[in-house]
Amino acid sequence: MKKTELHEGDVVQLDPNKVGNLAFSGCFMVVTEPKPWGAQGYIQALGRSRAEPGDIAYYRAEWEEMELVGKANWTVSEAEPI
Repeated sequence: MKKTELHEGDVVQLDPNKVGNLAFSGCFMVVTEPKPWGAQGYIQALGRSRAEPGDIAYYRAEWEEMELVGKANWTVSEAEPI
């Protein structure tokens, strides 16, 4: 992805061929902090049971590691749509 304006709540997909940490290959990341070099954000993980929410994994992606997908309806810090 070329440098562009990102906003909190934007969703990007991490390019499996360019991502710095292969554990995040192809994951969708919710942007929490746009940065001059790319963005910080989180990937939502599954919970252990139906009664337990999942954890989040934080990642710092540089521009070439991601592509813009759209906007998240919810983020883990809020219950209402954004």
